[in-house]
Amino acid sequence: MANIKRYIVEVEPGKPAMGPVYRSTFGVEPHIPGMESCWDIFRMSVEKYPDNPMLGHREIVDGKHGDYVWLTYKQVYDMVMKVGNAIRSCGGGRCSIYGANSEGWIISMEEYACNAQGLYCVPSYDNLGMCQCCGIFIFHAEVSIVLSEEKKITEVFKTFPKTAEYMKTIVSFGKVTSEQREEAAKLGVAIYSWNEFLVLGDGKRYELPVKKKSDICTIMYTSGTTGDPKGVLISNNSIVTIVAAVNRFLQGVNEPESIHQFYTCTIFFAVVSLKISSGGFLKNILFNAAYSFKLLGMNNGHKHEEAAPLFDKYVFDKVKQGLGGKVRLILSGAAPLENHVESYLKVVTCSHVLQGYGLTETCAGSFVSIPNEQTMLGTVGLPVPNVDARLESVPEMGYDALSSTPQDLTKEVLVDGWFHTGDIGEWQPNGAMEIVDRKKNIFKLAQGEYVAVENFENIYGLVAAIDLIWVYGNSFESYLVAVVNLNMQAIGSWSNENGLKVKQYILGELSKIGKEKKLKGFEIIRAVHLDPVPFDMDRDLITPTFKKKRPQMLKYYQNIVDSMYKKK
Repeated sequence: MANIKRYIVEVEPGKPAMGPVYRSTFGVEPHIPGMESCWDIFRMSVEKYPDNPMLGHREIVDGKHGDYVWLTYKQVYDMVMKVGNAIRSCGGGRCSIYGANSEGWIISMEEYACNAQGLYCVPSYDNLGMCQCCGIFIFHAEVSIVLSEEKKITEVFKTFPKTAEYMKTIVSFGKVTSEQREEAAKLGVAIYSWNEFLVLGDGKRYELPVKKKSDICTIMYTSGTTGDPKGVLISNNSIVTIVAAVNRFLQGVNEPESIHQFYTCTIFFAVVSLKISSGGFLKNILFNAAYSFKLLGMNNGHKHEEAAPLFDKYVFDKVKQGLGGKVRLILSGAAPLENHVESYLKVVTCSHVLQGYGLTETCAGSFVSIPNEQTMLGTVGLPVPNVDARLESVPEMGYDALSSTPQDLTKEVLVDGWFHTGDIGEWQPNGAMEIVDRKKNIFKLAQGEYVAVENFENIYGLVAAIDLIWVYGNSFESYLVAVVNLNMQAIGSWSNENGLKVKQYILGELSKIGKEKKLKGFEIIRAVHLDPVPFDMDRDLITPTFKKKRPQMLKYYQNIVDSMYKKK
């Protein structure tokens, strides 16, 4: 314990029911002169790197993705000014975008055109039907201009007449059909193709407003696990501060300020494992030996690039090249990685794999782990520079913020100037934070015992035959029940041939893993329902970020839950 390096410092002592306030040893990044807004970040970058490539897209040639075509910072700047002028010529106002990420998305919305003109931007989830969001994203935010992916224009029309009070202009990132023009005319809304919209800005010059740190930059809507999404007002100050913090962090870990690609780690892990397992007996033996050797070296304190350079060159290079050959840093957020997945990725990708933690309200990253520090495995790392963090006690659950391994339970409100995340956390000896659960996912059983359901879902989710699991209990019952989505690849045809035996098998596996993890008797699942349909947004069971909407899940499965309790 004495040899463990500690990456946080105490800046304020603890109080009754509150732990000390901690800050990263990387310190506080001072204000960058001239950087008052999100627009200034871009403007200053254009001044510094006018001819550097900035935005790229891959053109489709004969149905296949071609090479990247790049726009420089100066070219993007010119386009931004043109789009900003077009927005102003339509009356300005708040803008929303509905579609997948694209050059138009970046140029028009969050990054630049709206910021240049001092206008709010309101991004919408592109994986939801617009009708599901209209009452929130359009009406609530009073959006007057919607910029939409070409194939989603029809969905925008469906929001009328509810949004007619505010929506005055629709812009397609592609073309507009004659039928769409007729429909827009009936609804009394202007509609433009992307090229037509850009022409509106030709020959016009609008004076850019002065922007302050305190100004609102964007309204970001959270997923809404317990009801309608909530609009979070994010100021220029929040964005400027987090950018300065990331800049300081990258300097502190000596990592160049460029990140090349992002991957969904759980999917990538499965693909790599599948290819390796099909490589033959000798290749499997070699790979496993190389993996174990490199992991041992990393656990003994060697940097990943120094732990096994020969194995990196002859065994793991194919994995690295599969990612493009230039990836140095992979970030994971939204949900924690399993320890074995994180270790696996660190070894085989020859890259830094970092976990981070943050919320929409905190402008994304608040904690992040650091490279080449295996003691942070399974944690979300340190508070980023410019962030102070503390834990608060949860006496009803036995969590003490002043204990040697304190845990935190908070609410999603500002209290005495502190934002409360709603997560349960635990400081590690090196100063890293481990997220344990959420308070909203805790309930009390009939015998008075508290159950942290998300923690148990992570444990039960280790069963190979399970893809997803929702665990439930209430204060009128003494045990837990669950709804399970099976991993049909793991179960195979066996499930089709054995009927009820599958349910018994799953219960047995759940009990087995529960005992292995030393769960108490009341924490073991006693009844299970197998749902062949994965939890989805169509049934309002998960959010666009794939978090479970627990109240909606209970409502949907209420009869099944009641049946499981009656049968027992």
